[in-house]
Amino acid sequence: MIDPIAAPPRSATGRRRRPWRGPARALVIAVLVAVEIVPLLWLVLSSFKSQAEFVNGPAWSLPSSWGFGNYVDAWTTGRIGLYIRNSLLATAPSLVLIVLLGVAAGFALEVMVWRGRHQVLLVFLLGIMVPSQMILLPLFRIYLQAGLSGTLWPLIITYTATGLPLTVFMMATYFRAVPREILEAATIDGAGILGVFWRIAFPLARNAVLTVALVQFFFIWNDLLVSLTFTTDDDLRTVQVGLLNFTGQYGEVAYGPLFAAISVNVFGALVLYLLINQRIMKGLTDGAVKG
Repeated sequence: MIDPIAAPPRSATGRRRRPWRGPARALVIAVLVAVEIVPLLWLVLSSFKSQAEFVNGPAWSLPSSWGFGNYVDAWTTGRIGLYIRNSLLATAPSLVLIVLLGVAAGFALEVMVWRGRHQVLLVFLLGIMVPSQMILLPLFRIYLQAGLSGTLWPLIITYTATGLPLTVFMMATYFRAVPREILEAATIDGAGILGVFWRIAFPLARNAVLTVALVQFFFIWNDLLVSLTFTTDDDLRTVQVGLLNFTGQYGEVAYGPLFAAISVNVFGALVLYLLINQRIMKGLTDGAVKG
């Protein structure tokens, strides 16, 4: 006899099945995907529109033509290629310095034993709390008196200094979880402190290094305030500051070339993120497999 008020069926794990969970999960995923994809789709469609279509047409209308005139204007008249090169020249050295100095400082503060290391780590933590807006004016005067104005060195130095506190804190936290037996075994085998760092500690921290480099890359690449403050020459502007050049003398915006330049910037960074993200996932997978 069938009980009309019987409990709902249970799964193999003993939990009650809820038929609404599958559609609800699919709906949430669809909404999240739409939130990510729809703005990118609108950005790409807008990069092919003419100025008249932006002014007179609806926002979601399709472009009348699919030519690459806006991308040509962004690359030639808008000089987006020059600004991307400047961003790369400012970002690459900053990342190298942040990674090398940050990993070395994290190793020295957490693995090596010396007096005052906890106080030094506290100083780095205090550096995270200092707003970048407070140091722009003093740094501008220092760079001007040192003769560094008119170069990319103010950007490189500032990005390195502002990126080190978080990097040192993250790397010190990571080295805290590294088994000391591994480092002690290398010391017993005759490796010096530099050998332990380069041959053992740094390879062990490769996943953390990639994560820190990814975070710092997007922080530096998307910066506007520091670059706008220290780049007085148009030939030294980074890509974020260079996008301001698409505004005319009387506030008129060249929407087509502007959206084309933004598309180049966004999708270039997106491709780089996907490549680095795959490297991080591959490193995590390799580290989880015993060989």
